[in-house]
Amino acid sequence: MRWPAAAGMNMAAEEKYTRCPGCMTIFRVTPEQLAMRSGQVRCGHCRTVFDGVAGLVSLAPRPRPEPEFDDAALGPPTVTLRSAQALQPAPEEPVDRHEPSVRGIQQETEEAVVQKNEIAYATRFAWQEKKQRRRLPTWMYATLLPVLLLLLASQALFHFRDAIAAHWPVTKPALIKLCAVARCEVRPLQDISALSIEASDLQADPAHRGLLILTLTIRNRAPFAMGYPYVELTLSDTQERVVVRRAFAPQEYLSGVADPAAGFVANSELAIRLFIDASATSQAGYQVYLFYP
Repeated sequence: MRWPAAAGMNMAAEEKYTRCPGCMTIFRVTPEQLAMRSGQVRCGHCRTVFDGVAGLVSLAPRPRPEPEFDDAALGPPTVTLRSAQALQPAPEEPVDRHEPSVRGIQQETEEAVVQKNEIAYATRFAWQEKKQRRRLPTWMYATLLPVLLLLLASQALFHFRDAIAAHWPVTKPALIKLCAVARCEVRPLQDISALSIEASDLQADPAHRGLLILTLTIRNRAPFAMGYPYVELTLSDTQERVVVRRAFAPQEYLSGVADPAAGFVANSELAIRLFIDASATSQAGYQVYLFYP
């Protein structure tokens, strides 16, 4: 009668229990199950893969406490027992031993939400910090404003130097000196609306066949000198279709005593006489036009 009792004691001594770290379920496990995958098993309840050897727990009654402690407080733990068939071997694919648990994932999610809220708060007020950093001192504004005004005035002086010299002749010597440094030139003002053709005529030269003589008088109606314009002559046939068009530069119609750089004298007239070889064309009419290139 003692042998069965001894066999029962050996069977109880061989029983082992392991705890799933995911759902905290305790399984009865056999040494054969722990030896199949080097102790790696998968929970049949929450499907968590864990080390069954590392999760071994003891369900033996705890030692009795000292008389001054409550016996009920140190009683055996309340656990959920499942049969050994519910504990399955781990899959053969490589197992990440550092796979996070459900509690770890929840903690990381909470930390990510907190970090996202901090970033959103910082981004919300970042423009105010940038605005404060970009704000320049008052004395710097007071220094930059005159410099910017001076640059603006210099740019306007450069672009309108011809008009300034024409309307205020006393400024012309100073502008010429400035242009010597800036490598520019002060020229007579060019305003075609201030010029007009007072008279024009186109006649054939009786002494030379095919030679035309163009005479015209242009007037500068402005109170200051103007730049000499270009003269454009257009010859047309009886149907008013263009036969030939030619533009003459000031150097081609001015006499040798005139200075193109000095400009067309204010409130004066200029008589122009041009000889044109039209032997290769046949024309019935003409037009004269003044322009600046």
